[in-house]
Amino acid sequence: MFSNFRIRTNQIIMDISVKLQSNNPIFDNSSSFLHTSLTHRDMLTKYEKIPTYIYSESSEAAIVIATEIANLIIEKQNKGEMCVLGLPTGSTQIGIYAELVRLHKQEGLSFKNVITFNIDEYYPLSSNSFQSYHYYMRTHLFNHIDILAENIHIPDGTIFLETVHEYCREYEKKIVDAGGIDLMLLGIGRTGHIGFNEPGSGRNTHMRIITLDTVTRQEDANQFQGIGNVPRRAITMGIDNILAARKIILSAFGEYKAKVIQKAIEEDPDSLIPASFIQYHPNAKFILDSSASAQLIRVRTPWLLDSLDWTDDRLVRKAVVWLCGQTNKPILKLTGKDYNDFGLSDLLAIVGAQYKINIKVFNDLQHTITGWPGGKPGIEDTYRPERAKPEQKRIVLFSPHPDDDVISMGGTLLRLVEQGHDVHVAYQVSGNFAVSDEYVIRFLDFHYEYIDYYDQNNKMAKEQKEIVLSFIKNKKENMIDIPELKKVKGLIRRMEARSALRYFGIPETNIHFLDLPFYETGMKLKHPVGEEDVQIIMNLLNRVEPHQIFAAGDLADPHGTHRVCLDAIFIALEQVKSTVWMKNCWVWLYRGAWAEWEADEIEMAVPISPIELNRKREAILRHQSQKEGAMFMGEDDREFWERAEQRNRATAQLYDKLGMAEYEAMEAFVKYYP
Repeated sequence: MFSNFRIRTNQIIMDISVKLQSNNPIFDNSSSFLHTSLTHRDMLTKYEKIPTYIYSESSEAAIVIATEIANLIIEKQNKGEMCVLGLPTGSTQIGIYAELVRLHKQEGLSFKNVITFNIDEYYPLSSNSFQSYHYYMRTHLFNHIDILAENIHIPDGTIFLETVHEYCREYEKKIVDAGGIDLMLLGIGRTGHIGFNEPGSGRNTHMRIITLDTVTRQEDANQFQGIGNVPRRAITMGIDNILAARKIILSAFGEYKAKVIQKAIEEDPDSLIPASFIQYHPNAKFILDSSASAQLIRVRTPWLLDSLDWTDDRLVRKAVVWLCGQTNKPILKLTGKDYNDFGLSDLLAIVGAQYKINIKVFNDLQHTITGWPGGKPGIEDTYRPERAKPEQKRIVLFSPHPDDDVISMGGTLLRLVEQGHDVHVAYQVSGNFAVSDEYVIRFLDFHYEYIDYYDQNNKMAKEQKEIVLSFIKNKKENMIDIPELKKVKGLIRRMEARSALRYFGIPETNIHFLDLPFYETGMKLKHPVGEEDVQIIMNLLNRVEPHQIFAAGDLADPHGTHRVCLDAIFIALEQVKSTVWMKNCWVWLYRGAWAEWEADEIEMAVPISPIELNRKREAILRHQSQKEGAMFMGEDDREFWERAEQRNRATAQLYDKLGMAEYEAMEAFVKYYP
């Protein structure tokens, strides 16, 4: 039902930039992209030091990469030769490996002539641990294809430390004996590492054991249930080993890779960004989705490269907001000289006097501001972000985890409730993976002491407690939580979510715990969206028949929980788009705790007063398990309420700098058009 469905998740925030991806011959056959001359292509990519290809979706890019690998395998088969591949792990590669598996199962692609060498592995770590790259490769690729076991090579994370050097030289020799690597597939970490070559790794480094950067360990913390459990070292091929491959493809998907991608592609090679050394390779390229390309000059500020078609109002708004940042001026104070001095004379020449541009963009931004996120009754709504009718709307707020609702749009949620709308909150996953074992012990101590006080004969409850506590006591690093423990963790998250929504005045009947099955792996890596996940969402939507839907529009990790939850919603909307209620339903996307929409993207900005901001904080603090020892804070050690408040204040300050009214804080939204 869903196997051929393609979701254009980035159609809102990257639509402008996608039209500018003209250096990629693949785009020449697509009516969605702008056809331009070779000269224009050269102008747009003149700052890029390595061939770079950008696709609107990570799923499209994954298919292209997998097809290129398959073609190489077949070419080698036809010559009677072995095909030697260098392989990475990580969420970026999941879609690529899934497509290779599909090609094997559905189109007969054989891997019997393939030899693989994985780039790295944690140290020390058993190959049976579900966090190991041995486990990853078996799960996502090797267990599903006909590759010969003797042709699989993955670094051993259990060898004695004193033998690592010798082991690495032998691993390198095996690569040479196999004829060298024909195609090296790479990902990139937020530190710019390739393999586990962290910042500071030199151009001539060889396979070795290395100490992991703190940022890298923070990236992997959720897989290990906390940074304290992440190994501090790893065995990795060196940059010299990687560059020895005959061909290199580095893929990067998701907006959190955008900054480091820009450095690796547009700046000179530097050991602080090890991926930048790929520029030295004569046959290498980067393949990105539109989110990962967001910081490239041709996407971020294409007007600095060549003449553009300024008929798109969103492009004009993007340029004017950027110009305000460069000049430190509000919109209405921009002069013709400002436009000329900062490379926007083209815009001025086409549109006319700067005041026409300024007023148009100022009005567009001002019209995004509303204190009535559900629409203001009895008011002419032509220039308002939401409709006035119906006055009382049925609303479904989808929250990926049981706290994203109050963290990301708690002020708006409070407004919707107080303004009389019928608000339903749907928590898409249980969130059990984010509760620490220590917090469970504390919870059970209270809960079962309470039960004992009133019912000393509650044998079943005591047995369940002993099962959970015994498992925690004897839990090993590679053990997935048993169902009983996952159930307790899920109940903790439910209890906290109910408490926060009660504080906002939302009735129990309007709180929905969907517990989507894709999440319940007990590991960081989740299952793909399945038909059951989508059906659960469709059932809720068809039951409520909402006039408004709010969903988390985080596009960072193509296989992270937020992104998968969003994909499930998009698929469900595709299935229900012909229903009567859907024709009168608008969909708004909010952002998570880490980032906000850019000013040029925002289509609805909801002011938050100091009192409302305090109430939002109180609701966030109801999620106590995430306040005390939350495992997945990343490199930002602020608590969630601090991140949310500072982000909301920053949005209000940005609007103030652009010349809008001054507010305490703001929550921002982008409209999605199914």
